[in-house]
Formats: sequence, structure tokens, C-alpha cells
Amino acid sequence: MTGGRDDLAVGVDVGGTKIAAGVVDRAGEVLEVLRVDSPAADAGAIRDAIADLVTQLRARHRVTAVGVGAAGFVDKTRSVVLFAPNLAWRDMPLRADLVDRLGLPVVIENDGNAAAWGEFAFGAGADTDDLLLLTVGTGVGGGIVLDGRLHRGAFGVAAEVGHLRVVPDGRLCGCGNHGCLEQYASGSALVRSAREEAAAGNPLARDLLDRAGGDPARITGPVITEAAQRGDAFAVAQLATVGRWLGEGLASLAVVLDPAVAVIGGGVSAAGDLLLDPVREGFAGQWRGTRPALEVRRAELGNRAGVIGAADLARR
Repeated sequence: MTGGRDDLAVGVDVGGTKIAAGVVDRAGEVLEVLRVDSPAADAGAIRDAIADLVTQLRARHRVTAVGVGAAGFVDKTRSVVLFAPNLAWRDMPLRADLVDRLGLPVVIENDGNAAAWGEFAFGAGADTDDLLLLTVGTGVGGGIVLDGRLHRGAFGVAAEVGHLRVVPDGRLCGCGNHGCLEQYASGSALVRSAREEAAAGNPLARDLLDRAGGDPARITGPVITEAAQRGDAFAVAQLATVGRWLGEGLASLAVVLDPAVAVIGGGVSAAGDLLLDPVREGFAGQWRGTRPALEVRRAELGNRAGVIGAADLARR
């Protein structure tokens, strides 16, 4: 076991493809990270993988608590994963199972909430008391901090911002509703639109299609972002469309939450101001100067936010 520190916690970020576990100190510094592929279709195997990662880490570090961020609905007591769309968890008593296995205090949290807390405590929102995190990846996730406290709602499932309806009778969403924000403002929406235009023979998409070897199916988010950063006008426009949708959704959320800062994270945020400037424009276009403009910032912690936030929430 390294060192003699007793302020260390493990944060675990559980996704549909990867599970990452890291040892985090009180200052938010990640001391060691382990990753494994996620056995997403087997609920017990996911739990076992989490326990194994924590066991490996505590063999080298004096760990006092464990926080798990899961992509799904977590109950008010931070104990049970009620539903996870990309994991085989349905009413899974994860906290009790892990406490029995590990003999440590355990907190279960939604992954968006964990990431929001990480950015609030140690990242882009460390100078504010009110923050809204939007994670733009395969879908659109979120987390809310108000008056310095993580807002979880009456049932523990607040901040599912990707399922804010923005287009009545719009595109069918994986949640079963139509017209959700993530159908227009996510990485999946970005890629779908670019592939459709390329497959339809839009001449403006020709350079992007060439970058993908002539196959529309090989157009990915990183390919679009790289093309945009090199000045490809079509790729820039695709990112701008996603950004404007995101900004308009943010304007609706601000009516209720009135945050000082909106932090944009997730894989698509790698585009930087090519995404964030249209977000700002989309927000401003809804209000035209009639209310204070919140500040839109890019997330600072990257894919470590969930690990850092989950660990800090467990320690608290």
C-alpha cells in the first residue's frame, strides 16, 4: 500500500462500453486509474467488475469510500439503480451488494450528476454556486448544482435534460417519446445528419466523405470535428446546427433553473468554440437581451469528471 493518506476515495464511472475506476484525493487529483470493458448485458458481471477494480486499487491505496456513477436512474437514497438504458440494471440494489463485497461506505449516483459535481468542485464551475452541466456525447446528459448543492429531485432522477421535448411530434427517441433534445443536439444527431447528407450526394459534404474513405458509414464525430477544425465549411455548419439546438434547449432550462454557468462537456465538446459559439448564439436568440445571459464554458475535467465527482460525493 502506497503512502499513509487517509483521505482517498475511489470513483467509478460505469458506461455501456467501459468501466473506469480511479483513486482521487481531497484536492480532486486522480492518483491512479484502471479501466475494463463493460459487460453491459450482465448485471452481476458489471457489479463484479466494479468490485474487482476497487479491490485492486485499495491494495495500493488507503481507500475510505467508494462512489459509483451509473448511466441511469438512481433512487433518492443513492442505493438502487432503478433503470439504466444501456446496462442490464433494473431495480439493482447496487449499494448493498458492493458494501457486502467491499466492506466500505458506498454511494451510487447518476453519472451526469457525478460529472456535474466534479466540474463544480474542481473544474469549470469551481468559482460559482450555480451550475448546469450538459454532456454532449451519444446522447445528452446533465447535472444541476444550485446554491452549492447537487439537485437530485424528489425521486432522485432530476437533470435528464436530454429528454426535454423541443419538437412536438419530432424524431422518435430511445426513451419512447418524440422530439427530445438529444435527437437534435447530440453526437448521434451530428453524425446522423452528416451521413445522410453525404449519402444523398450533397456536394458540400464531398470533402468530408473523402476523409471517410468514400463510405458515409465511416463518418464519425471525431472525423467531423477534425474537418471543422481544418476549415471544412460543411463540417462547421453541422456542428453549428447541433450547437444552436443545444443553446435553444439551454434557454428553456434557464427559465426554470437560472444557473450562472452552463458547462458543456462530453465528446462533442472537443470541438471547442466551433460548438460553444453556436450554443451561445442559440441561447441569446431566444431571449434577445431580455434576461441576464449565463456564461457558457467548456468542461475542464474531460472524461475524468465522473470519476472525480463520484469519489468526492462518496467522501462527503
